[in-house]
Amino acid sequence: MTDAPLSGDPLQTGDPLQSGDPLLLASRNNLDRAASPYLQQHKDNPVHWQPWGPGALAAARALNKPILLSVGYAACHWCHVMAHESFENPEIAGLMNQLYVNIKVDREERPDIDTLYMNALHLLGEHGGWPLTMFLTPDGEPFWGGTYFPPEPRYGRAGFPDVLRRVSEAYHTKPDAIAKNKAMLVQGLRQMARPQAMESISLDAAILDQVAEQLLSHVDPVQGGLGGAPKFPQSGIFEAIWRAYLRTARPDYSSAVITTAVRMAQGGIYDHLGGGFARYSVDAEWLAPHFEKMLYDNALLLEHFALIEAETHDPLLRQRIEETVAWLEREMLAEGGAFAATQDADSEGEEGKFYVWQKAEIDALLGADAAFFAEHYDVEDAGNWEHKVILRRSLKPDLLDAAGEARLQACREKLFAVRDKRIKPGWDDKVLADWNGLMIATLAGLSRQYKRPGWLGLAERAWGFITTTMAVGDDRLGHSWRQDQLIYPGMLDDYAAMTKAALALYEATGNPAYLEQAKRWLATLQADYADAVHGGYFLTARDAEALVARSRVIADNATPSGNGLLTGIFARLWYLTGDVAWREACESQLGAFSGEATRNFFPLASFLNGADLYANAVQVTILGHRGEPATEKMIDAAYALSLPNRVLLVADPAKPLPESHPAHGKTQVNNLPTAYICVGQTCGLPVTLADELTAQLRATRGIQ
Repeated sequence: MTDAPLSGDPLQTGDPLQSGDPLLLASRNNLDRAASPYLQQHKDNPVHWQPWGPGALAAARALNKPILLSVGYAACHWCHVMAHESFENPEIAGLMNQLYVNIKVDREERPDIDTLYMNALHLLGEHGGWPLTMFLTPDGEPFWGGTYFPPEPRYGRAGFPDVLRRVSEAYHTKPDAIAKNKAMLVQGLRQMARPQAMESISLDAAILDQVAEQLLSHVDPVQGGLGGAPKFPQSGIFEAIWRAYLRTARPDYSSAVITTAVRMAQGGIYDHLGGGFARYSVDAEWLAPHFEKMLYDNALLLEHFALIEAETHDPLLRQRIEETVAWLEREMLAEGGAFAATQDADSEGEEGKFYVWQKAEIDALLGADAAFFAEHYDVEDAGNWEHKVILRRSLKPDLLDAAGEARLQACREKLFAVRDKRIKPGWDDKVLADWNGLMIATLAGLSRQYKRPGWLGLAERAWGFITTTMAVGDDRLGHSWRQDQLIYPGMLDDYAAMTKAALALYEATGNPAYLEQAKRWLATLQADYADAVHGGYFLTARDAEALVARSRVIADNATPSGNGLLTGIFARLWYLTGDVAWREACESQLGAFSGEATRNFFPLASFLNGADLYANAVQVTILGHRGEPATEKMIDAAYALSLPNRVLLVADPAKPLPESHPAHGKTQVNNLPTAYICVGQTCGLPVTLADELTAQLRATRGIQ
């Protein structure tokens, strides 16, 4: 159904995306050539979906129709639900085509669009979520919106057809009300990009401890995590609490973090057969996840678990790290060796079908071992979730002896082999620079901490793909790549996460090429993304597509904010290079955003953790040559302790350190590889043995 004045089959009149005719464009579904798997999921809908672009907006202007913008992602369960209920329904699709120009956006491919209109939804007083359903003027200005709408009234929500009719009627008959809403939202979005100036504060240890105290008060002391259902991993927040533990040695801080990690590791949010963590749990005890697995969650959780395991030496956390990297290598490598974005929650049209079991299946497969397995993995006749079994070890979380664990592992391997023959969930194999950067940085650190050179190889292959296939010259990045289509230019978060990866690879390998690449990317940020008036950086480049507002954010979302990451990146570069420009850049970030902590510090974890690095760095300088056994042992020692503020520099003893470096003028002892630990401007005594370095690092934290 369409009111476009066309006759005949538009497919026979030429390519609508090339014709330049907005009426022709809007008369059919034009997602068939999109690279995004999410958009491809909707290419056969009877809805006349358009990809975001000037042609779709021109069509809305020509037809005098509002825009219905639907934003989601390939692994989103409720996006699938709304698609099945509404977008595949010919009557509802006909109504959408009659009343709107319909635009479909993959939030992972276009985070700038998603961020902008999700903020507009928040300004309307609504909770966010996907699918995001926003109504826009033909110029892209939002005037109303929501998230999921059912096909008929339910869950206390209006039915989608009624919403479509009422919004369209309001758009055409109440222009003053639409203009008022539009003006309020656009003004609000622009104010969010340039918030009211707040007086900056000093984010010293006392302030950071106060923040941690407030965060701790929201932690579930029994099940871990923040608050009740639903529960998200919140790695950055729990890192902030862990850092407070390392500063204060308060056991309630460590207990909150360790409890949360163990509950997740033994809960249903973890895939006990295949490895990897789902995005979040719908309940308060980590039992039932939304089963999609996201690259970024697993990157952040691996880094977080390794930080805890370095302190606790918990074999459970070590096992989860190894299993999750194995999953990454087995199932998440995209073309060219970079990492794919997501695995879906749904298979065969049903959420979690790939992952859940019936007890009878397990009994038949495991035979004499079935009762033993059931006792430890909460396998009951009636199931533990919607009459099905989600495997978990939460009820008996303690590990067994070696023989018991080997028996359970053999059971898991049998179940995995059978599960692997099921119809698998959808796989979104697009490569995102920011998410890959997070995983590359994590793997670089893990490779040194656990002496796993193969993990470094994984990181370096992904790095190679992004810096060649997804780069334009030496200093510009794209954001998303799939099937030879590159979304360009990249976003702030791409540069921040890939720069974090560059510095992690530099510290792990000593290759100066990584450091030089980091500097080139940061020069691009300064030239094309910086807010010269208010400080910080915009999400998009100055030469990117102009939207109704240019977002500038410090708050973390599901992933760390680029501005938050840059705080720690600038601090790390200051300590690695001694170049005062990096110290000034870090202080500029702190000045621009520290006042936000007095308003709401919950979404500021990456920023606050970067501030902690700046204030409390532990500089480990080793005068020696990589490859020498004694030097390598000291590098291993530096990675072995839980030190999120460690900055490692392996320096040629024949070349003087910068005068600004606290170890400037220090030399080797007896021509042996020699380490100095400096906190602030004070350095400890030189050490030439790895054990001595470990002892001195422990002493910096007051550990005997």
